[in-house]
Amino acid sequence: MLAYIVRRLLYAIPILIGVNLITFALFFVVNTPDDMARMQLGVKRVTPEAMARWKAERGYDKPLFVNPAASGTGVLSETIFFEKSACMFVGDFGRAEDGRDIAREIGQRMGPSLAIALPTFVLGLFVAIAVALTLAFFRASALDFWGVVLCVALMSISGLFYIIGGQYLVAKIWKLVPISGYGEGLDAWRFLILPVAIGVVSGIGSSARWYRSIFLEEVGKDYVRTARAKGLSETVVFSRHILKNALIPILTGVVVVIPLLFMGSLLSESFFGIPGLGSYTIDAINAQDFAVVRAMVFIGSLLYIVGLILTDLSYTLVDPRIRFS
Repeated sequence: MLAYIVRRLLYAIPILIGVNLITFALFFVVNTPDDMARMQLGVKRVTPEAMARWKAERGYDKPLFVNPAASGTGVLSETIFFEKSACMFVGDFGRAEDGRDIAREIGQRMGPSLAIALPTFVLGLFVAIAVALTLAFFRASALDFWGVVLCVALMSISGLFYIIGGQYLVAKIWKLVPISGYGEGLDAWRFLILPVAIGVVSGIGSSARWYRSIFLEEVGKDYVRTARAKGLSETVVFSRHILKNALIPILTGVVVVIPLLFMGSLLSESFFGIPGLGSYTIDAINAQDFAVVRAMVFIGSLLYIVGLILTDLSYTLVDPRIRFS
C-alpha cells in the first residue's frame, strides 16, 4: 500500500508541473505583465513610466524564463516563472496586491470555509443516501414517482434561488438567523445554520436521483436474488447487501471532493459574508488580483489530485477484492 501511495504521489508531480506551466502561460504569456499593469492602473491615460514602476514594485519587470543579465543560478531563479510560479511548490504564494501574505490569508480563511463546507457535505451525503434508499426501497410506487419528480424539480432550480429565497424567508421575514456575517467561537453557529441548510437542500435533488439509480442497478443483480432466496427480509437485503455494494460508485464521486472542501463555496461565502477561501477567490477576481487567483488555481489542482488518491485508497475499504497494483 505504501509503495502504491508513493507511486501515485510521484505520478502527481508531472501533473502539477503541467498545471503550473499552463497556469503560468495563461497569466503571464496570454495576459502579459503589461496587460496586468494597464488593468490595475486604468486603461486610459496610463503612462509607460507608471507601468514600469508598477511592474518593478511587484517583480514583473524580469524575464519570463531565462535572465541573461544574471549570473550562476540567477539565470533561472531571477525570472518571473521561478519567483511567481515555481515557488508555489514549496508553499510560497507571494503577496497579494494589498501587500498581505497569501499563504497566511489562506491559513486564516480555511477555518471558516471548513465550518460551512464540512457540515454541508456530511449532512448532504447522509440525507441524499437516506432519500435514495427510501425511493429505491419503495420503487415503482407513488412515493417513488413523486420523489423522483421532487428531485428533478430541486435540481432544476438555480442555486442562487435557494440562497436569495432562504435569506429573504428565514432571515428577513421570520428573523430566525442573521442574514449574513460570521462570528468567532460558539457564536458562529448562528451564522452557519442557514448556509448549511441551503447547501444541503440545494444538493439533495441531483445526489438522491443519482444514488437511487445506483441502488436500483444493484437490486436486479444475482447476489440480491440469492439473499432473498435465503429468506432475508427486504430491509436486511438493502441495509447489508445493496448499500454495501453500491458504495464503490458513490465513493467515486464523494471522496474526490473531500479535499476540495478546503476551497470553500464561492456563492455561499460571498452571499452570506463568510470570510473563507471562496469569498477570498471571488474578491481576488473582482479586484483582478492575479497573484491570489494563481495561488487558488494551484491549490485547487493539488487538492483534486489528493482527492483522486484518496478515492483509490477508499476502494479497498469497501471491497476487499480490490488490491493495489
